[in-house]
Amino acid sequence: MREGLRGLTTRGKSFLACAVTVALAALAFGEKDLLRVAVLIGVLPLLASWYVGRTRYKLACTRSLEPTRTPVGATARVVLRLQNLSALPTGTLLLEDRLPYALGSRPRLVLERLGRRQASSVAYSVRADVRGRYEIGPLVIRLTDPFGLCELARAFPSVDHLIVTPTVVPLPAVRLTGEYTGSGDSRARSVAVHGEDDAATREYRHGDDLRRVHWRSTARVGELMVRREEQPWESRATLVLDVRRTGHRGEGPTASFEWAVSAIASIAVHLRESGYRLRLVTDLADIEASDSDGDGAILDHLAEVKLSPRADLGRIGEGLRRRADGGLVIAVLGMLSTEDADVVARWRWASGTAIGFLVDSSTWLTLPEPARLEADRARAATALRLVQAGWRVTGAAHGDRLPGLWQQVSRGAPGFAWRAAMAETVTTAGGTR
Repeated sequence: MREGLRGLTTRGKSFLACAVTVALAALAFGEKDLLRVAVLIGVLPLLASWYVGRTRYKLACTRSLEPTRTPVGATARVVLRLQNLSALPTGTLLLEDRLPYALGSRPRLVLERLGRRQASSVAYSVRADVRGRYEIGPLVIRLTDPFGLCELARAFPSVDHLIVTPTVVPLPAVRLTGEYTGSGDSRARSVAVHGEDDAATREYRHGDDLRRVHWRSTARVGELMVRREEQPWESRATLVLDVRRTGHRGEGPTASFEWAVSAIASIAVHLRESGYRLRLVTDLADIEASDSDGDGAILDHLAEVKLSPRADLGRIGEGLRRRADGGLVIAVLGMLSTEDADVVARWRWASGTAIGFLVDSSTWLTLPEPARLEADRARAATALRLVQAGWRVTGAAHGDRLPGLWQQVSRGAPGFAWRAAMAETVTTAGGTR
């Protein structure tokens, strides 16, 4: 009863105040009929409090997200299923699911009367324009009486998480030389390394096809030997994301860092669909895509990655050297100094292909003409350092589209390399005067 009184609504409190006022007026004027009206008005909210306070429904709630991982700007559907486990029917239930501000206002839903052991579902949609990991819940159920005089809240402790991944844009199919671990252009090669007679053989195992028996190796070893099946060389790619705060400009969804995150996500999805085994390296993370989840682990990390004021390109290089997988290295980088460019240049494997997207984050700002020329000259100098180290370098300015830049990758981006070389020539010439 005490809990019910605490749950009186404004309407219920108004009824009590009205009852007290009418009772005082009845006593003042000696009107017994008016006193009966006051008692009736006062009893109604008390009965409502008793009714709602003694309600002990046994409800089970499950929440499902469709899908649990969605890109920025897409809509996800949240389905709430409630089941009445008690033997008594419920009244009208008011549902409110708690949401973070980025997903919109809290949905308020009405669920009609649930009978004994009956279940019912309601659904609503959410949409996020900012990537991240959002907590949905807990669900709050408000119990009320038919007159709306008393209202109590019950909350389910369970919460679910919606992962909003960066924007992924489709990329054109291009041929990237050096895409396989090792060298050569064939997508499937034998693992043989010892010659015709004893190459690609192993001991016979129960269940092996007898047609695969290699008789020459069997005669020489004295045990039954079979040929190995040809195994395709695995395509590998290591993606590197620059998370230095000093390398990016702008704020919010239109910042240069958001462009970089979207670019890495798009490249990861594209390469995964092309059969690559992926690895993502940042200053604080080293994530490898699993066979079961595909690129899900990488996209989940990109949904939450943030700029770091203490990020260090040197630590990224240590992580790359600690587990050198070979294959492609694709880096999306912010603004670099010449010293930073020398550090990045060493990330390239001895015989692999390294591709760098230099995000000119200064174009996300409005700079005066002298500052713009100085920023272009500095970017060209750092690009030349990478080109001389064997990198393919492609510049990315504000407004550039990744699909067009991706096509330049297959051609090695000769235009940018030429501009960088010209910039160095001009700089050198200016310094010798």
